[in-house]
Amino acid sequence: MGFWFEFDPVNNILLGRFAGRLTDELLADYYLAVRKNSTATDARAGIFDLSHVTEVAVSTEYIRNLANQRPAMPNTFTRPSILVVPTLLGSGLARMFQIAGAPTRPLLQIVQTVDEAFTALGVQSPHFEPLE
Repeated sequence: MGFWFEFDPVNNILLGRFAGRLTDELLADYYLAVRKNSTATDARAGIFDLSHVTEVAVSTEYIRNLANQRPAMPNTFTRPSILVVPTLLGSGLARMFQIAGAPTRPLLQIVQTVDEAFTALGVQSPHFEPLE
């Protein structure tokens, strides 16, 4: 299926959602799109929802390489990013990304649901609108 983005202008949060089969190539495209959309919206936080991923076909080598790249979101020392990953396999890869990227992404968190992400950001009534 792919990915899409939404933005909550009141809380200034970028929400990226991914659905379907997650591969190295699609994750690379998603990462670039996060960079573009987080810069365009000047989001104060990002939630990246992988709860609709049906298959994880991402290599551990790619996860390590991605973690060593410049973060997709700017100002990662002041702007939190939250990965929503409900599956055991996905959360293992997310945790690997979190550990390898910790020096440049100190506010990166991993949760299992979007509601947990809202709670972590202190958001009670988000209103997301689709981004083109």
